[in-house]
Amino acid sequence: MNLPNKITFSRILLSFLIIIILLFPFDASGIELPKLFIDESIVIDLKYIVAGVLFIVASLTDFVDGRLARKYNMVTDLGKMLDAIADKVLVNSVLIILASSGFISPIIPVVIIVRDSIVNSIKMVAGSKGEVVAAIKSGKIKTACLMTGIVLTLFYNLPFELFNIRVSDALLIVACVLSIISAIQYYEMNKNIAEFELEFIAKTQLGDGSWEVTWEWGKSYPAAWGVAKNWWKSKIAIQNLLYWSGMMDSEE
Repeated sequence: MNLPNKITFSRILLSFLIIIILLFPFDASGIELPKLFIDESIVIDLKYIVAGVLFIVASLTDFVDGRLARKYNMVTDLGKMLDAIADKVLVNSVLIILASSGFISPIIPVVIIVRDSIVNSIKMVAGSKGEVVAAIKSGKIKTACLMTGIVLTLFYNLPFELFNIRVSDALLIVACVLSIISAIQYYEMNKNIAEFELEFIAKTQLGDGSWEVTWEWGKSYPAAWGVAKNWWKSKIAIQNLLYWSGMMDSEE
């Protein structure tokens, strides 16, 4: 495991540490954490401040590992996988905890998680076709607003809360709006991939309505392969028909 991958892995560990700090029942365990009183209306629980500091550190590692990997040509498949896991664990878990604790609206993590699922699906399909889906400006701005909004929420929206200005909420709302916009943009930019896939499915359909299996076991176990081949043909047919049906429905 090279240095960038180790840094990425440390972000995963930091993410779980943040989750433990936010969810651990300190009061029920008899552990009394000190509270800070800013004024009569703002009482700060120290665990959120600690989680906020760790969140900042974890977010910085996301910048460092990618920069090192690209600069010193240490980009690996393991690193890509760990980076995707680290990002989702860090952001999504904190959003869910903040929503369950009443700090933010539950709509926010729902929008962010659904958007990420859509974009990741587009990237996965594009990758299978040898295409690379580049990051877009709205997605980058969304990420900046989201990360800043989470940090401010963990810090009780200070110092803006002193002036009754809900900057943290505003940033998270902007992040949600940009999430929807960027998801639509990603689809519009890559819908040709889906259309190409549909055209390929139509061209390769056999006369009996099925699709040929494009691989084989060789000459070993011919009887078993005959059964397996029919199973794979059925699976391919179901997948292609479902894809075809979905594309047709989306065009109506």
